[in-house]
Amino acid sequence: MFFRAPFPIFATVAIVATLLCLCGCKEEKVVEEKQPVRHYKGDIEVLNSCGMQGAAAKMRAYLRENGFDVVSYRNDRLQNYDETILVLRNPEWEGAKALARALKTENVMTVFSKRAVVDASIYIGKDFEQIIKPDQGETDDNQ
Repeated sequence: MFFRAPFPIFATVAIVATLLCLCGCKEEKVVEEKQPVRHYKGDIEVLNSCGMQGAAAKMRAYLRENGFDVVSYRNDRLQNYDETILVLRNPEWEGAKALARALKTENVMTVFSKRAVVDASIYIGKDFEQIIKPDQGETDDNQ
């Protein structure tokens, strides 16, 4: 004698096995790693890259007057930049646009580094005096 199991038992077992296999599958989510956004004025370093004596100190004073936190300033190894360049080290820093406006420059580059200790670096070019001079209608109290 042959023993024949009814068809619904095999179908039920196959459906249950398929559901168990599918329940174990998980959709992988791709998580994009972002640099944390810091909610403060930002740390800025100023590098004299134009060769004019005192340019870094003057730029530091100008930026501090405009509410930016300059944490270091010094001479750069290269001293031949014609134009000032803003290099963003933290591309998520919300103060970047305000800093570019204060520097009156469109020369903005992003160089991301997890080891960066500042949010932005400013390489001062020979155009720095046009940046720090007061706009039309403003007066310079130091003259």
